[in-house]
Amino acid sequence: MVNAHHIPGLTALLIALLCSCSTLQARGTYQEPEEFLREVFSGAPPQPETLWLKGDVKEAVTAILGHRYNALRIRYWGKDRRTAWILEEIGKDQPITTGIVVNAGKLETVRVLVFRESRGWEVRHPFFTDQFSGAGLADGQRLDRNIDGISGATLSVRALENLARLALFLHSRTDYADDSP
Repeated sequence: MVNAHHIPGLTALLIALLCSCSTLQARGTYQEPEEFLREVFSGAPPQPETLWLKGDVKEAVTAILGHRYNALRIRYWGKDRRTAWILEEIGKDQPITTGIVVNAGKLETVRVLVFRESRGWEVRHPFFTDQFSGAGLADGQRLDRNIDGISGATLSVRALENLARLALFLHSRTDYADDSP
């Protein structure tokens, strides 16, 4: 039997391997976007529609995110007064892919679909994402409630909050909103 005290550096190596395994497990695809859409629309998602980011929409999106969105248009799926969005935002270094459903101007679902960061993966759990359920926009850009953060996951929390605000705003610019423009 090998005693870790007899081999210099073996203990440190074992600890590093254990820590990296938990980090690697945090990264990954938790749900494919297509599967999310099938779930949201009971197996039959509608055809995707497009919202172009130009003019006042582009300006509002930039204000919500604090930077320009990395696309000229955003696809979404809508039926009745519900829209589903697959959006991405950088946490610290990598994009977090999130599925968001807005129903009658309120958040119904926020779900992390793909997480690529090495930290902050706790935002994928329902104990965090369930806080968004029923939230809307106050003053056009802020959520109407506080979202409790997660220690050590500040940038991932901020990314999901920004995406939730973005989805609510974008929903308001579609034909599925109660007071669509």
